[in-house]
Amino acid sequence: MKEYENYPLLPHNTFGIDARARRFLEFPDSGELQAYLGNKPMAGEKHLVIGGGSNLLFLRDYDGTLLHSAIRGIETEAEDERRVFLKVGSGEIWDELVAYCVGKGWGGIENLSLIPGEVGAAAVQNIGAYGTEVCDCITRVDAVSLADGSPRTFNREECAYSYRDSIFKQAERGKYFVTYVHLVLEKGGAPRLDYRGLSGLLPHGAASTLAEVRDAVIALRREKLPDPEEWGNAGSFFMNPIVPDELYLSLKQQYPGLPSYKAGAAHTKIPAAWLIEQCGWKGRALGNAAVWERQPLVLINRGHASASEITELAGRIVADVQAKFGITLYPEVNYIS
Repeated sequence: MKEYENYPLLPHNTFGIDARARRFLEFPDSGELQAYLGNKPMAGEKHLVIGGGSNLLFLRDYDGTLLHSAIRGIETEAEDERRVFLKVGSGEIWDELVAYCVGKGWGGIENLSLIPGEVGAAAVQNIGAYGTEVCDCITRVDAVSLADGSPRTFNREECAYSYRDSIFKQAERGKYFVTYVHLVLEKGGAPRLDYRGLSGLLPHGAASTLAEVRDAVIALRREKLPDPEEWGNAGSFFMNPIVPDELYLSLKQQYPGLPSYKAGAAHTKIPAAWLIEQCGWKGRALGNAAVWERQPLVLINRGHASASEITELAGRIVADVQAKFGITLYPEVNYIS
């Protein structure tokens, strides 16, 4: 275990906010984590489990304990003619896992290529892109209670996955440290081409290889999204709103070009990027914070932006979308104070 005081968080948040943590703990394996928490439980102490920091906005220095996983490893637990079952350490880099699986010819997560962050956080956030969510491939999640160090396994149903959400963000928020994520992938799986902008980039359509799908996804992301090394950002800042069909149909009459995706029997998903652009925010700045010129769903740190500048920009966008469309945008990014 590694333990640090007054720890700088620039390497642990892709927004590039220069905050510090009072204490930072990093665990190399679940056994050491359980032993530590068994003697020094986090109950009653301000704490937060973080991954790569790609979904965090630190509003100020963190006056508590941050816990981070250095649990690595990709283990094949079982396989048959069609499927392979993996056990993956929560500290593995997500995109490295995707590259490894694509190289093996195991399909299911290739559409999630180049998403920053770590495997444990991917399972907590239920990351998604281009028609795929990670929960489509998760079978169970191993975790350790922060209250007493006891282990627990959550099966897929217990994880209560939904759009960018899970039990770890709701009822069990702040209560568990994810140690391993179990996935099932298809050997030589067919590419998933539900996302309309992806299929046109593939050289052989539905017959394209997993590697070709990964290459196309990477090209799409690099075209639309800024590199956090150049422009601090947390990827998509807002979630795409899901609204009742009545509201969608009313808006469709006013805005015939309104894009949408069906989201259940009585709801429709509307791209937040479209709403933000219609409100005139694409490419605009507020101090050192700005809306990315190629993808209005992304807010960027143009250099030395403060957290207050970013939150003020986000608040202005939310207010304008609410006023124009009657839709409330909610951040996908977690505000940490």
